[in-house]
Amino acid sequence: MSVEVLNETTTKIDELEFAQLGRFVLDSLNVHPQAELVISFVDPNTIAELHERFLDEPGPTDVMSFPMDELRPGSEDEPGRPGILGDVVVCPDVAAEQAREMGQSLEDELLVLATHGILHLLGFDHAEPNEREAMFGLQRKLVLAFIASR
Repeated sequence: MSVEVLNETTTKIDELEFAQLGRFVLDSLNVHPQAELVISFVDPNTIAELHERFLDEPGPTDVMSFPMDELRPGSEDEPGRPGILGDVVVCPDVAAEQAREMGQSLEDELLVLATHGILHLLGFDHAEPNEREAMFGLQRKLVLAFIASR
């Protein structure tokens, strides 16, 4: 499984930790071991440009996902197919603001956002209340399990 982490910001990011998070989430969801994922950390201007270009919404956001091969979770007996999962783009500046508002650390918020982005790449969504409950429940479970595994 290939997980590449790029930090294009001045924020200190433990790139190894986020590579481990990516592998943990993909392994937990039985994604094929030959899947590829990129997690990028970018500044507010970069994510604002992406936000406007791809979602036609102004200003920076916390996380965006760009799926490639539409990979889906597999099962223990049959992992999903190999391919390029896609890119997760996270903005630490927006995350820092949200972390302060929620009374949690920036690191924890970044773990949540990266996991959220990976779940979007795997086809999860939160447009409907039942989808939101399922996705956010799984997101919380994965982040807590990852933190406990360190």
